[in-house]
Amino acid sequence: MQIKRNILLNPGPATTTDSVKMAQVVPDICPREEEFITVMRELRTDLLKIVHGDPVKYTSVLFCGSGTINIDICLNSLLPESGKILIINNGAYSARAVEICRYYGLPHIDLRFPEDERPVLSEVEQVLKNNPDIALVHTTHNETGTGILNPIREIGELAHKYEAVFTVDTTSTLAMRPIDIERENIDFCMASAQKGLMAMTGLSFIIGNRSIIEKSKDYKKRSYYCNLYLQYKVFEETGEMHFTPPVQTVYAASQALKEYFAEGEIEKWERHRRVFEEIHAGLKKLGFKNLIRKEWQAGLVVSVLYPDDANWDFDKIHDYCYERGFTIYPGKVSDINTFRLCSLGAIDREDIVDFFSVFEESLEKYHVSLPVKYNS
Repeated sequence: MQIKRNILLNPGPATTTDSVKMAQVVPDICPREEEFITVMRELRTDLLKIVHGDPVKYTSVLFCGSGTINIDICLNSLLPESGKILIINNGAYSARAVEICRYYGLPHIDLRFPEDERPVLSEVEQVLKNNPDIALVHTTHNETGTGILNPIREIGELAHKYEAVFTVDTTSTLAMRPIDIERENIDFCMASAQKGLMAMTGLSFIIGNRSIIEKSKDYKKRSYYCNLYLQYKVFEETGEMHFTPPVQTVYAASQALKEYFAEGEIEKWERHRRVFEEIHAGLKKLGFKNLIRKEWQAGLVVSVLYPDDANWDFDKIHDYCYERGFTIYPGKVSDINTFRLCSLGAIDREDIVDFFSVFEESLEKYHVSLPVKYNS
């Protein structure tokens, strides 16, 4: 089967291999069959290996949904009734965690930092010191709206110093940047299959501390479908999801994990870095500026400032590139116009070289000055 290959430079879903796509074409099966339960059991075990988690201490729990479901589940499930959540917020995805707290009515502190700056650790510690009822600290590893990399190891150390659970949204780093859950002081991390695994949308997972999950069975229940302990308990007792799983998506994720381990953790990260460096080289040649200083970037998302040119029109540029097989994506920053180029997915340096050839053509077609200009 000939499948058109598109290069997705958006921050997910990512470009997939044909073998992952085709893994969805399987005989129909009831997800309660032992054959399928074995696939999910192996998937859960393999997810632990990605973050080097000891299966005695850690487990993984699968859910149907996009990455946001993981934030919802962790925040509503892991907060004791007398506790409070500290959200370290310097971007759109940490801000989403704040919105979840508001919707559930969860006591929380929204500790905001500028979207183009890293959190100030001394301020984080001061808040923890002044609020001994903080039971859970949450932040985002790679703020996908900007590409900034947050210092999770240091934040996790502070969380544990003040006896709080530390949850990290690793949706845009897991299976790309190497992560060691123990060394990074993470209690719970999370992702969805369509990002680092380069699989399909609809399957998400939380990797975390068994004893904390088991302790949470006595916490106030705020959701039925999105309760971590309930899903964990059913998996442990039956090997199944509590409710109907996305069968074909699970098969695709299983294939993607095989390809992850075949490529290798370090080799895969080096490939993402090659793509990232090629993106920077192409932008520099055309004169584009970054929103985030390069040394603070996670190596996976580059947030690019719109040029000061009356002829610049993102939608026209996007459409020109899209028609030729390349997808670029608008930014997600509150008051600054940006677009993003990402090094996720089954792509390599040569794809970026081809992209910039098309991208430059689009700029010339719409009479954007080259190199691009900025007023300041």
